Amino acid sequence: MSLEDNLKRVRERIAKATLNAGRDPSEIKIVAVTKTHGAEVVDEAVRAGLVDVGENKVQEFLEKSENVTENCKWHFIGHLQMNKVKKIVGRFDLIHGVDSLRLARRLSSLSATEGIVSDILIQVNTSGEESKFGIEPDEAKEFCEKASGLEGVKVKGLMAMAPWVDDSTVIMNSFRGLRRLRDDLHEQNIENISMEHLSMGMTDDFEIAIAEGATILRLGRVLFGARNT
Repeated sequence: MSLEDNLKRVRERIAKATLNAGRDPSEIKIVAVTKTHGAEVVDEAVRAGLVDVGENKVQEFLEKSENVTENCKWHFIGHLQMNKVKKIVGRFDLIHGVDSLRLARRLSSLSATEGIVSDILIQVNTSGEESKFGIEPDEAKEFCEKASGLEGVKVKGLMAMAPWVDDSTVIMNSFRGLRRLRDDLHEQNIENISMEHLSMGMTDDFEIAIAEGATILRLGRVLFGARNT
């Protein structure tokens, strides 16, 4: 099927999921994950209406973005290494997955040097898996309090990845934990901290994520098919 056909089906699924959750489809942003796909796929996605594009790897992004001709909003959704921060500052509309204060401080310092503020999401490990990146939920309040004083970054919400399991209840609990944490942090009303975004939900679990309050879905395979190797 074509990208247009896939996107139509995804939007229909989102509409149904939001209706079931008593939500509005306009609350949901799709980030089209183009990992392993070329610049021509990014251009096709943007022309189809997917203006938010996600990349996992810094080097792949640097090579690909030079050949993208359509205007898009880039999201960095992978694990960001400290030695790669300088290469992405000022290039992304939103950096998902900031998983340490050390990384947030580095982003802030380099952003301030460039005279910009980088929007970021805090990655939280709500699944309890050792293989997952992210801070522990009980560290989030302190993280936000310390990040609130960083002049070069603005915390815009939270991000999480559900465990790779078939049990929908386990996935639901992971997403629900992030939403409850977001609500708690919002009530804290910490200066310079916004909790407007919940980045959670991918190809296999995005309808569960919508039911639990996701505002950003990171979708790749359901739109573009299998990754290139």
